[in-house]
Amino acid sequence: MWLAAELAVFAKVVDLGSFSAAARTLEVPKVAVSRMIQALERRVGTPLLTRTTRRIALTPAGRALLPYSVAIATQTEAARRALAPLMAEPRALRVLADPAYGRLLLGPLVPRFLERYPDIPLEVDTASAMPPDPDGPWDVLIQNGPPVQAGLVGTPLGAPPVILCATPAYLARHGIPQQPAELTAHSLLIASAEAGELRLQSGERRAALRVAPRLLVNDPALIHAATAAGSGIGVLPEFLCRQGLALGKLSRVLPTWQVADLLWLHAVTDLRRAAQPQVRALVDFLVANMVPALSHAG
Repeated sequence: MWLAAELAVFAKVVDLGSFSAAARTLEVPKVAVSRMIQALERRVGTPLLTRTTRRIALTPAGRALLPYSVAIATQTEAARRALAPLMAEPRALRVLADPAYGRLLLGPLVPRFLERYPDIPLEVDTASAMPPDPDGPWDVLIQNGPPVQAGLVGTPLGAPPVILCATPAYLARHGIPQQPAELTAHSLLIASAEAGELRLQSGERRAALRVAPRLLVNDPALIHAATAAGSGIGVLPEFLCRQGLALGKLSRVLPTWQVADLLWLHAVTDLRRAAQPQVRALVDFLVANMVPALSHAG
């Protein structure tokens, strides 16, 4: 049986035009290349190359065998490239998190992931510009909304309700709104507002308010801090308010209403990376652990 290595070396010698060049490219001694060509010629029973001091030339048998040798060499190189990432030292799995929401949910889960997968190092970045370059050095992105760029795929992680809440002290001073329209008389603390509009829903009912927030910032952690300090009525993901509501430090405002523009968190990956075992492990872990954290506590 002909050896694939001999055929690949034969193709490389012909491609580069000399035994010496092939040996340098393959990083083996020149004598090893010569012996492999001689072994191949013994297998086929006829010379494949004619050698002079300046050049080599193909014999008729060599010309007939060359296309098959090139095909073997191409497949061998493709296999080497495919195996290279598996043979290399494991690199850190680079995770980008949307500063607005991803880091608040990803942070508590990172220690649990490291414990569950001790052989997968993580590199977490919560400050990079979004959306990232698809060809950049990242593996998984946690963001609000599905990907819009070609070549990216998103796995839904959950849609946390967004509610209104304030401290009992603030409501005692400024009154408790009974209808959505009354919110315009209050200090509103909002993590985002499209064109100054706040949209609410309660069952089939809808309300759209023109608002001028007292605080508008793209970090819900700051909105939560300001709300807890009694600065106004916060528009916040329910999971951020859950502890404060349970302890009585926060109160729901318009408890039958919630913000219509729900969050829709996704784990986004490049199609070329989506099937990698490390990427799959992280995405599956997020699906299994983040969805319960986002579920409404009622």
